Amino acid sequence: MKLTRIAAIAALGVAATFSLTACNGDDSSNGQAAGSPSAAAPAPVTADPGSSDSSGSSASSNGGAKSSGGGGSTSGSGKSGGAKGSANGAVNGTGQGDGKTKFCKTADLAIDAQNAAPDKTSGRVNITMINRGSTTCSATGFAGVDIKDADHTSNPIPRGQAQPRITTLKPGDAAVFDIAYTIDSSGKSLSHPTNILVTPPNETHTITLNWPSGAGSVKGSYGDVQVYPTHNTN
Repeated sequence: MKLTRIAAIAALGVAATFSLTACNGDDSSNGQAAGSPSAAAPAPVTADPGSSDSSGSSASSNGGAKSSGGGGSTSGSGKSGGAKGSANGAVNGTGQGDGKTKFCKTADLAIDAQNAAPDKTSGRVNITMINRGSTTCSATGFAGVDIKDADHTSNPIPRGQAQPRITTLKPGDAAVFDIAYTIDSSGKSLSHPTNILVTPPNETHTITLNWPSGAGSVKGSYGDVQVYPTHNTN
């Protein structure tokens, strides 16, 4: 019985030793596991310089943005300058300040009508315009012409088949355009012109002239009369 107890105690001792060994092994394993995080702990420290680099990058990026913003400002100025240039271009397009010749104003022109019929069949009235202004101007194109009749009606005159020529007038220069028609020598003409209403090319102001003395009667209707473009007299 004693022997059995001793053997049982010895077995318990061996089991306890085993158990302690196992526990120690676990502790050491746990210690290693616990040591792992502490071994990894320097990683954040290593990450800090990276973070600092990253913030450096960010600063550099911000710096880039600032620089880009500065460039944007400069670009804005460029665009603004371009817009101003365009505005100046628009003003120049009107012929002001860029050497282009402006159209002659009615107020600056001395206008006169004269009979210039070459024979008894072909009627022609020459209308002369002299530049009385102080600057060179253009009278290029067709003048607007209406003929006023004795019955107080006003009749627009159609354009003849002719190509306008560039007509530039320095102060004192003259331009002329013609009104052409067929003369009615029967004495039975129904047209009795009294006045010619002239609006210079590219103008809106009209001047009224007398139908020239000695000009023949118009054959047919005023629709058969034609006006031709201006040209220089020299």
